[in-house]
Amino acid sequence: MTQFRPSSFQILPPIVKNLLIINGLVFFAQYIFKTSDFSFSIDDNFALHAWQSSLFKPWQLLTHMFLHGDPWHIIGNMFALWMFGSVLENLWGSKRFLIFYMVCGLGAALIHLLFLSYELVPLMKEYANIFQLHINGSQEQGNAMYGFITKHNILFETNNREILSYLQSDGGNEHSNAAIFKIITSWYENNLNTATIGASGAIFGVLAGFVYLFPNTYIYIYFLVPVKAKWLGILYFLFELFNAIRNSAGDNVARWAHVGGAIVGLLIVITWNKTNKKTFY
Repeated sequence: MTQFRPSSFQILPPIVKNLLIINGLVFFAQYIFKTSDFSFSIDDNFALHAWQSSLFKPWQLLTHMFLHGDPWHIIGNMFALWMFGSVLENLWGSKRFLIFYMVCGLGAALIHLLFLSYELVPLMKEYANIFQLHINGSQEQGNAMYGFITKHNILFETNNREILSYLQSDGGNEHSNAAIFKIITSWYENNLNTATIGASGAIFGVLAGFVYLFPNTYIYIYFLVPVKAKWLGILYFLFELFNAIRNSAGDNVARWAHVGGAIVGLLIVITWNKTNKKTFY
């Protein structure tokens, strides 16, 4: 079995090194802004938002790749970037690797937004219906809010059972309906403005590229258990795909970004490798 082993001078190639530094500096800036009294929000301006959100800006398709949620998030991503990205940069050179990394991240973001839109469009239509009923003062507003709350399992600070029973029994009155509508609106806007951050989409592209080019290279799980890259890559991809399709409530991981990044990375490497069939280890 052949394995790829970079020389000691290539352990930390320039693009990987600079990406590590930039991500580290941005994470430090996130911490400073969150723990200070700055009115400027890094997440609102640079994290990725659904294009239906008022917070969406085109540059977020790239800037979200340099933001992370917590220390373990950035440590995991940067370790994978160093472990697999260094190999690819040594193989391709810095310019090609940077293009690959950024395109994987951009592709992952677009695929994530596509599936996010698929989820949000029905939600937006449901809320628009409630909003119109609220504006018109319709007696159907109570029933519509009841259905919306139960479907999306919206939780209130007060007893949910009492709220639902109240809406179901007489549809509520103008004052109570206005209060409940305000809570529903807040929940809706929070969902619409949910931010996505992290380099994971690009990292999955890097992982897919490594697995395709070096399928028989052993990766040591927890530094102890040897597993060939192709089996680890396939299992990891299927795990992410399964969770993306299942779309479990409470899962705040952008699974489709992971899946999308892996697919984009694989397609790029297959295209680049058409003229060099011997680049397998």
